[in-house]
Amino acid sequence: MADQNQVASEIASSAPLILVVEDDKFLRDLLAYKIEERGYRMEVAVDGEEGIKQIKTLKPDLVLLDLILPGIDGFGVLGQVHDDPQISQIPVIILSNLGQQEEIEKGLSLGAEDYMIKAHFTPQEVVDRIKKILGR
Repeated sequence: MADQNQVASEIASSAPLILVVEDDKFLRDLLAYKIEERGYRMEVAVDGEEGIKQIKTLKPDLVLLDLILPGIDGFGVLGQVHDDPQISQIPVIILSNLGQQEEIEKGLSLGAEDYMIKAHFTPQEVVDRIKKILGR
């Protein structure tokens, strides 16, 4: 009979992995609470370069990506993801304060699955969007 902790660990490791690329600790913590409450696993990156490394290494099920990041910005991250066939199929939701139509169009043209303006959505609505995209 399987050990209860082992079963819990196997269930947890099979849960979809969400990578949050966000430099704002407060928002990361809010999202972490909601994402993990829903049963997803979560990893974080605090800048664009780390985000790219994490995406290539972890191959998460979905990426939440801020655009204004230290170093490589979110558009740069998105461009590198889009151009790499090993990770280009990973859905990316842009979560940004930038809400001009040209920025939205640029993000979507670089392969983002969705574009959410931070001020317009609660963490719960972000998690609902993740659930919809992952289809579970």
